[in-house]
Amino acid sequence: MKKAKAAHGHAIHARHKKLKNHCFACGKDNPDGMHLKFFLEEDKHRAVCNFTLSRRYQGPPGHSHGGIIAVILDEAMGKVNKLRNVLALTKAMEIEYLKPVPLGKRLTVIGYEKQVEGRKHINVAEIVNEAGETLARSTGTFIAIDPELMFAKFAKFVTAKK
Repeated sequence: MKKAKAAHGHAIHARHKKLKNHCFACGKDNPDGMHLKFFLEEDKHRAVCNFTLSRRYQGPPGHSHGGIIAVILDEAMGKVNKLRNVLALTKAMEIEYLKPVPLGKRLTVIGYEKQVEGRKHINVAEIVNEAGETLARSTGTFIAIDPELMFAKFAKFVTAKK
């Protein structure tokens, strides 16, 4: 079995080391972010993150806000694109909230690829508890982009500030 490979950050950061990662979900440079740490399990073709949600992310008493659940699912689906060395942006996503997602409990989100058609990547993610119950599930459509073209102005801004 292959060792899981860290999948932190975004592809643009790998090419422009001076850019900081302020992503709300996975950005190590965002003091207010969630700091989710994903790993790619290449042999299983999936992205995985273990996490525990604090009261900061509360919606209903003792449970996560639905928007936070959406963030986690979106991030897991987005990380799956790294298995193809692609940076793709979310076009649409559908979420099924199956059971309340508890705070203070160890949870896992797993993302995997469903289908690829040219630039269109359709991925799935699930949040599961320690008992293996699926609490929330999503399907998302992502469109592959050229990060050099889309983010060139940010790279120029960083190098211009030297």
